[in-house]
Amino acid sequence: MCTRRSLLVCLLALSVHADRHTHTHAHEHGCRHGSHGHGTGPKASSPPADGSPIVITPSGTIKGSMMVTRRGRPFEAYRGIRYAEPPVGPLRFQPPKLIEKYSELVDASQEGPACPLPAPPGYYVDEDCLRVNVYTPTHNSSKLLPVIFYIHAGGFYSMTGRSDLAGPHYLLDRDLVLVTINYRLGSLGFLSTGDELAPGNNGFKDQVAALRWLHKNIAAFGGDPGQVTLAGCSAGSISVMLHMISPMSKGLFHRGISMSASPVVPGSSPRELFRLAVRQAQLVGCPSNSSHEILQCLRTKPWKELGDSLLGFYEFGFDPVGIWMPVVEQDFGQERFLHVEPSDAIRSGNMHAVPHIISQTQDEFFWKAFTVLKNETLLKRMNEQWEQVAPISLQVPREGAGPKVSRLRDAYLRGRELRDDQPSAKALGDLYGDAIIGFPVHRMANLMCRHSPHPVYYYEFAYVGNHSHYEDPDTKKPTGAAHHDDLIYLFTLSYRFPPIPTAGLDANLVDKMTAIWYNFAKHGDPNPRNDLDLPELNGLRWPAMTAHKRSYLRIDKEFSVRTNLKEDRMKVWEELYPMQY
Repeated sequence: MCTRRSLLVCLLALSVHADRHTHTHAHEHGCRHGSHGHGTGPKASSPPADGSPIVITPSGTIKGSMMVTRRGRPFEAYRGIRYAEPPVGPLRFQPPKLIEKYSELVDASQEGPACPLPAPPGYYVDEDCLRVNVYTPTHNSSKLLPVIFYIHAGGFYSMTGRSDLAGPHYLLDRDLVLVTINYRLGSLGFLSTGDELAPGNNGFKDQVAALRWLHKNIAAFGGDPGQVTLAGCSAGSISVMLHMISPMSKGLFHRGISMSASPVVPGSSPRELFRLAVRQAQLVGCPSNSSHEILQCLRTKPWKELGDSLLGFYEFGFDPVGIWMPVVEQDFGQERFLHVEPSDAIRSGNMHAVPHIISQTQDEFFWKAFTVLKNETLLKRMNEQWEQVAPISLQVPREGAGPKVSRLRDAYLRGRELRDDQPSAKALGDLYGDAIIGFPVHRMANLMCRHSPHPVYYYEFAYVGNHSHYEDPDTKKPTGAAHHDDLIYLFTLSYRFPPIPTAGLDANLVDKMTAIWYNFAKHGDPNPRNDLDLPELNGLRWPAMTAHKRSYLRIDKEFSVRTNLKEDRMKVWEELYPMQY
């Protein structure tokens, strides 16, 4: 049976190794918010006696630590730096308050906490979680280096930017600066009642605050504030596209990488998520008659109670995968992150587009089929109540969904009742993957290649290596290129996977993937300038996608250029949810 361990929605909750850092609840900010550090000490411009690097930024002095890459290159790590005031007390459910100055030395030599979410005992979680990690070859570089700003995955309710889920040990073999962040999750980050009390999108506004912090301070770490690449996977991929639309983010980045998700979904974006606010209130014993009552009560609840309530939001097994989402904010005089429907913004050119890499994996959420097929109760309900269940699982608009999901069932299942067998697993797995990722990414890529003034590079990740985010429970081996699997070759994911060595097929792909990211971050083009520049990419000729030739790069043991990614399966979706490109 496909257990909760194998589910994206509970990746962190059940497969993260316990953090060795013992966290006490006497928070550093508890007595003196002004310090914003983990300790005290004089400002310094030279390394302390223990050899820790020290950097003096416009915001203050920060002490880091030394780490070593996969290939043995030393680099500097500055972890757990607060970029915004702790979002606690009266700042809970409020937009982030950017930290302009640190009043004392910031000790950034250890990991900061994850934002509230379900996590195993001992894992470092705290509401005071608006932290940034900066990894640099050296802050004394003679030339400023390109910066990659990574926004983590997790459906806007799980995972973190900590180094156990976004480790720098592969990318820092390249001459670049890597920045990873935490942003508020679940109701703490995305509560939206549709009125002035909670307009929504605070988690995205956290990301903007981190970008503003970066713009001010990154040069002190050796990074070029004029050469910033936004990169994100899944929820992070949605975020990257939205930053190209948001007026809050304009001018803060110069390239984008969107891996395996898109905000261009069937139907329109909501203007509020009041039903989720009501559900959150109910889950923690709060009244839910009005926005005022909900907010007033939720502010009194311990952050752990809110973070641990995730499972109460699922409606069918562990569906829907997407719960919280961006809202088109109504104007209550606040600074709005999103003020227009994403597809309308792209089509009208009402965006600050940049060179863009867009991707999906070959198999995406194929493993979601096993969750249903291996559970007799879920299987029976999906077979007998398809028109009620499918809109939940496939994340399509629920009003009038019956005929449309019936058509999808015919197209994918060919009129066959679901059974615990290989044909059902393949058909339902493709349907899950296309619904949640494939079709929205297809729409975003096709819109952007038509309306962006910059090149769009599209790829399909098809490589199946030694590990995957779904591995067969019996053989313990990967069976497809699953959602998140390209991350395995870009970041050390020590919460779940062993590090990749420096030789072998997996190692070769690490070299290729990090070379693509480095080249794109530096030039806005993933292709090598010449075959001697990046030998790992020798012979790569990856054409930009256009409306008339929808080319994409297939990443496997070898690279190949193909056209019309999954478009045979997209035809039925286009008919059911038509849109003008």
